[in-house]
Amino acid sequence: MRRPAPPREIPPPLELECLKALWRSGEASVRDVRGLLLENRRLAYTTVMTVLDRLVRRGHAGRRKQGRAFVYYPVADRNRLRGLALRQFLDSFFDGSEEALLAYLQNGTAPPPARQQSEPSQLEEPLDAALL
Repeated sequence: MRRPAPPREIPPPLELECLKALWRSGEASVRDVRGLLLENRRLAYTTVMTVLDRLVRRGHAGRRKQGRAFVYYPVADRNRLRGLALRQFLDSFFDGSEEALLAYLQNGTAPPPARQQSEPSQLEEPLDAALL
C-alpha cells in the first residue's frame, strides 16, 4: 500500500489561483471565486467548490456559513507562501545559493558553481523576497 504524500506547504497552481482570488476579495462565496477565475479560465462551479474545500482542509482557507452557502476567507499568509516558494525556487535552480541568483539577475548569465556549506555568505543582507 502506498504511503500518502507529505502535505504541501505551497498550494498547487489551481488552489493558488483560488487563494489569490480570496486574497483579492477578502472573503467570497464559491460563485464569487468562480467569477473572479472566469477572467482567465472556465471552471465548473463544483470544481471551484472542491478546490476551496481542499484549501480549508489544508489550513490555507477558512469558511463560515452564511444563509445556505459557505463564505470562504484566506488564512494562509501571502508573504509566508512567497518566502516558501522563493526558498523552493532557490533550492531547485540555484542550489540554495542567494549569491548565484543575484549574479544571474544582475548579469543574465549562468550561476557560478555552488559554494561549499562551510563558506560564509557573501551577501551583507539576505535576499528580500519582496523584491522578486
